[in-house]
Amino acid sequence: MTTERTEKIRERVRESYGRIARDEARGCYQEPLSSCCGESGFTPERASASMGYSADDMTSVPEGSNLGLGCGNPVALASLKEGETVVDLGSGGGFDCFLAAEQVGDTGKVIGVDMTPDMISLARENKRKSGRENVEFRLGEIEHLPVADGVADIVISNCVINLSPDKPAVYREAYRVLKPGGRLSISDIVSTKPLPAGMQEDLALVSACVGGAATTEDTEKTLKDAGFVDIRIITKEESREVISSLAPDTADEAWEYFVSADIEAIKPERF
Repeated sequence: MTTERTEKIRERVRESYGRIARDEARGCYQEPLSSCCGESGFTPERASASMGYSADDMTSVPEGSNLGLGCGNPVALASLKEGETVVDLGSGGGFDCFLAAEQVGDTGKVIGVDMTPDMISLARENKRKSGRENVEFRLGEIEHLPVADGVADIVISNCVINLSPDKPAVYREAYRVLKPGGRLSISDIVSTKPLPAGMQEDLALVSACVGGAATTEDTEKTLKDAGFVDIRIITKEESREVISSLAPDTADEAWEYFVSADIEAIKPERF
């Protein structure tokens, strides 16, 4: 992928998610409005409930942190423990960060990273409202994390890595910031077969969480190449109908190509 194409993708994603943070739009695909994994007329609560979040989850976080942008529940998948350090790739308004901060407790720490300045501003305001001291938000690209080597017990992410034009760099960075034995817990959209060129090149579909989706096979290979072991990619066939609503003009194709997946892997103790 050319540098120009990479920058176009990043700028489109930054613009789209800036609009969401400023409350000028709802969800990834904004014409018509929809959620990243939901249909027109969605609410963040409805979208999150469909992704496995409980009513308690949604009421325990600051108002405005749940934007309904996920395609799974990586915090539930992660089985967090008190005292752990968590890094969230593409933290948005901070929804998963605040849930993780509750689970790791005052002796733990959560670092949210997002490349959109408006999202970071929103998340920091949500932190102020929450009064939580064990969570922080840093501006940065997930391909170049502003996080030191070997500090995280677990890296989480929710429907964000599909947006990256350089997924190998994302997984290499996740590997770098994890401690030996650290865990990866990702919810993302993947493709079950290679996408037609037209879908890959459509920036609207990329920012809608589908045009940049990697295949399950490519995802597994990328994780292996980064050094991860014990890789598990569990696709959710029931998600196809929901995902088809992301891009209404290509709904039939979306149904055919995309599913949400839980992706888990381990950084070896010795490497």
